[in-house]
Amino acid sequence: MTITLYGIPNCDTVKKARTWLADNGHDFTFHDFKKQGLSRELVEGWLADLDWETLVNRKGMTWRNLPDERQASITDNDSAIALMLENPSVIKRPVLVGQGPTSVGFSADQYAIKFGAAQ
Repeated sequence: MTITLYGIPNCDTVKKARTWLADNGHDFTFHDFKKQGLSRELVEGWLADLDWETLVNRKGMTWRNLPDERQASITDNDSAIALMLENPSVIKRPVLVGQGPTSVGFSADQYAIKFGAAQ
């Protein structure tokens, strides 16, 4: 199965995830969603395993810089998808697809469990 890591290259958490995958011998494709874009179908696929509240990073600057009315309008999958497609920086990173259920975020322990690696 193909493993794809979605994110942006200058994000520290994405860098850590990429390093962990490479250091542990896992082949993967990196998808820079700011440069390569996202499709509605892709985000809907993530939402099959994750809820929108997990995917939308409400602690980040992108979210905090949105007008209060825009933040308040994000109430369900459809409104969250529209926001993520309009502004991919609001997505919590990285998103990992292809090794079990879609996951978001990174910790070495989380990936070790997901990939069955010994710590």
